[in-house]
Amino acid sequence: MDQTDLKLFALGGTREFGARVAAHLGIALSEHEERAFEDGEHKTRPLVNVRGSDVYVVHSLYGDAHETVNDKLCRLLFFLGALKDASAARVCAVVPYLAYARKDRKSQPRDPVTTRYVAQLFEAVGTDRIVTLDVHNLAAWQNAFRSCRTEHLEANGLFAAWFASRLANEDVVVVSPDAGGIRRAEDFRLRLAARLGKPVEAAFAGKLRAGGVVTGKPVVGDVNGRCAVIVDDLISTGTTLAHVAADCRALGARTVYAAATHGLFIGAAAQVLGGAAPAREHDRARAPNETAAAYGDACTAAALAQIVVADTVPPWRVPPGALLDKLTVLDTAPLFAEAIARIHTGGSIVELLQH
Repeated sequence: MDQTDLKLFALGGTREFGARVAAHLGIALSEHEERAFEDGEHKTRPLVNVRGSDVYVVHSLYGDAHETVNDKLCRLLFFLGALKDASAARVCAVVPYLAYARKDRKSQPRDPVTTRYVAQLFEAVGTDRIVTLDVHNLAAWQNAFRSCRTEHLEANGLFAAWFASRLANEDVVVVSPDAGGIRRAEDFRLRLAARLGKPVEAAFAGKLRAGGVVTGKPVVGDVNGRCAVIVDDLISTGTTLAHVAADCRALGARTVYAAATHGLFIGAAAQVLGGAAPAREHDRARAPNETAAAYGDACTAAALAQIVVADTVPPWRVPPGALLDKLTVLDTAPLFAEAIARIHTGGSIVELLQH
């Protein structure tokens, strides 16, 4: 790879992740300054010459104990603008987790469509391209941009490799937690089946969301006696995942796993999703006599044997305990590094996503 005009920056809390991306590229992170002012304002500027360079800025837009989502978004936008003003030839935002991507339509009168507004902000500061991983609604995200090129990466290849190495002797069913996630779950199912060299069944659940309250619907598909893998794009409070996991166990699933790209683990997620798996005899005794809701309340946390997420959002909200013990975090730095290398040299992102 020609590295003479490639520069890579990583802001704030994403610097450690960016350093791993740089290591996979065989380069060093470029130096920059982040300065905070007494009134809460800030500035970020490159400390190297970027004139004529192909510049990539890594920044994952999740809130943490030090910066809010809005702080991180502003820092990234202002830095992208500064790079364009410093005559960078091309500026690419590499955003492992993209904030505000879930509000992609008007679900109630006068609702904001933040996916589109954030896209306009990136374009307003002159961003040439944005790379992200598993946005909530791919079509809405792609259609939100006009002048900025978009590259969408997927974690399904990483998840399929992880599960294939552990479920080779299992009868597996892949479960989508709602209708909107069926395409993602089907892609994962096909990848997993190819790696296992045997059929993998499909199932899906339903849910209704009104006023922030999620109501689960029955799982459609045969999970009885099988190892169920629930696939989603993110985990927030864990409510949706908890309902589906409990339903799968109530319907006779032998083991239940979950795979979600972005693990936010908001609020009481540690309590909702933690816990040890109950004995199968206990499950069979309870399930026929209880509603799915009651069963879920009793042993939702215990239903999940393991949860696998990507490292786009570090699990900083998860305290030591049951959830952390069953949590596996997969490294996406090699995926982002390869994407950057291919964009820089004119390679194919499509071929990258086929692996």
